[in-house]
Parts: sequence; structure tokens; C-alpha cells
Amino acid sequence: MTQAPLILAFDTSAAHCAAALVSADRLVAARTEEMGRGQAERLLPLLEELLAEAGQGWQDLTALAVGEGPGNFTGIRIAVAAARGLALGLKVPAIGVSTFEALGTGLAEPVLASVTAPRGAVYLQAPGGTPLGPLLPEELPADLRRSGLAVVGAESEALARLTGGCALPPHWPLAEAIARAAAARLGGDAPLPRPLYLRPADAAPPRDAPPVLLD
Repeated sequence: MTQAPLILAFDTSAAHCAAALVSADRLVAARTEEMGRGQAERLLPLLEELLAEAGQGWQDLTALAVGEGPGNFTGIRIAVAAARGLALGLKVPAIGVSTFEALGTGLAEPVLASVTAPRGAVYLQAPGGTPLGPLLPEELPADLRRSGLAVVGAESEALARLTGGCALPPHWPLAEAIARAAAARLGGDAPLPRPLYLRPADAAPPRDAPPVLLD
């Protein structure tokens, strides 16, 4: 009997460490820990705990999936760098999934996906469109107003009043949605995960250059 694919997904694009282990269409284990900092130190132990809870090991994984953002700059880099490093060591693919794609995964209709941005703003992506933002909900572009699009994610009710659609909750928690979106791409020629940045960093650049993510 062929073993079902086992995907470990994780995300640190916001103030959390979130992870999920999915086999075929079954959620095996999941955990989310809210934290404003410390994701770099917590991520790998969290993943090891999740695997142990499920009675699985690193060698059992078919693929890794990681959230590419948008979101916190440092958090996105932590997860993406971890996914790429683990994939290299384990010799399994690493599949990057944007938060926009994760929000829409499992929903029955095309949606306008909205992700929290600083200062009350949001990042947006319409079906087949280019990511937008940061912008305030009331700055929604004219071509999306009265479009009838349902909205999922941050400020969904305010945005839905402008699109004329409905506000929907995500179908799955973020890490599980990332795993399920990645599962649909297994066997394809997926590019290496890369951080999805939609705005310049607010903080001054560090004195030491960050590690370079090689292609």
C-alpha cells in the first residue's frame, strides 16, 4: 500500500508560531503559539514536538510547506530560511504558500483575500490579481468596489460593504491551510519559497547584513 503524503507546514509571518501536519486529507496534528518575539528560538522545537505528538519523524515527511507572507519581515525570513534549510537536509521539497492563497484555500468561491498590515491598513489580493497595499479599507481601488467579491481575512466586513459581497471566515486555520494548499502542488516544479514583502521595512537596517536566501 502506498503511504499517503505527509506534509509539515509552518508560519511565523505574524505574532505566532503556527504549525500543522497533514496526511492526504487528514489533519494529523496542529499547534499555534501566540508570541510577539522568540519565533527563531521556538520554531524548530515546536516542529519536533508536533512530530513527536503524531508519532512521526523528520524522515517520514514527504514535503514541507511554509507561509511566505506578507507580514512581519523578520518572522517571514525565519520560517522561509528554516524551510529551505530543512528541505535541503531532508531532501524533500519545500513549497511556499502566501497568506493570500492560504486564506482562500477550501472556500467554494473566488475571494478578495485581506491580510493585516501595520497602522490599521491591509494587504489585498483579488483572484488572479497582483497583491496590493498596504492601504486602508476605504482606499479600496475602484475596480474592486461593487465587484460582488466575497472577502476573507482582515477587515473583511468593512471591505465586503465596499465590494458588495459577503464576509467569510477562513475555511481552515492558517498552518493547516498552508499544508493543504501545498498538497495540491505536490509533484509539480515548485520554485523555492521566497519572502513576500509588500512594503519597505520600518526599522533601520541592521549593522550586520541578514543571511542571503540563495536560489
